[in-house]
Amino acid sequence: QVQLVESGGGSVQAGGSLRLSCAASGFPTYAYYMAWFRQAPGKEREGVATIASTRYADSVKGRFTISEDNAKNTLYLQMNSLKPEDTAMYYCAADRIDWGLLARYKYWGQGTQVTVSS
Repeated sequence: QVQLVESGGGSVQAGGSLRLSCAASGFPTYAYYMAWFRQAPGKEREGVATIASTRYADSVKGRFTISEDNAKNTLYLQMNSLKPEDTAMYYCAADRIDWGLLARYKYWGQGTQVTVSS
């Protein structure tokens, strides 16, 4: 049974940093394509970063870094220089198909909230 559990969200002031984690179970992370998404209230879910091709949304390039630890079956998102517009629920996703930054992944976590105040 595939399960994704995000953690590491919280409230931070603009300019601060957070590191999100996505613990995967039921499958080996090295065998799946994985990505981070976010969704702010009233907005569509947005692709943030994908690990396969290390691709980032333009809005986070140079500030966010995606990484994985296959030994721990965990995906990470290091977020630096956070801005109020980064406020959203952050989700990790996984699939055997490389959807890139499209929100078509089969498996999703429950999300972790990130709030950035000015």
